[in-house]
Amino acid sequence: MSDLSHVDEGGRVRMVDVGAKPVSRRRAVARASVRMAPETARRLRELPKGDALATAQVAGIMAAKRTSELIPLCHPLSLSVVDVALDVGETFVEITASAETTAQTGVEMEALVAASVAALTVYDMAKAVDKAMSITGVELVEKTKEPV
Repeated sequence: MSDLSHVDEGGRVRMVDVGAKPVSRRRAVARASVRMAPETARRLRELPKGDALATAQVAGIMAAKRTSELIPLCHPLSLSVVDVALDVGETFVEITASAETTAQTGVEMEALVAASVAALTVYDMAKAVDKAMSITGVELVEKTKEPV
C-alpha cells in the first residue's frame, strides 16, 4: 500500500523489523543553521568558555542519545560517538552533528535530532536579544554504512 518504511500493507504504522539485517558500522552527518542579526552573532562569538555554544553542543549530544524516546518508531541505539560542532558566522550559527554506531539500522535520526536540538538551544539562549532569528536548513548531509 505504501513505500513508507514505517507503514505496513494495511496502512498501519509499525516499527521496522531490522532483525535479519547484518550489523554494520554506520555514520550520519546532519546540519542546521540559526539565522540571526549580526549583533547577535557577534555577542555569541565574544562569550567566554562555558557559554551558549557549549550549552548547545552538550544539548545536541544529549538529544542524540535520547532520539528513540523522542521519535516514536526509532530503534534505541547504542551510540559509539556523537559530535556536535558550532561555527558562528556574521549572521548565523552553523551546526554540524555526526553520530556513529555499530548496529542493524542507521543513525540519521540521531544526527538530525542532535543538529535540531543544538539549533533550538542556540535560539533559546539568544531569543532575548533577537526576536527575528530563524532555524533553517535542517538536513542530512551524509550517511555511510560499512561492514564490520
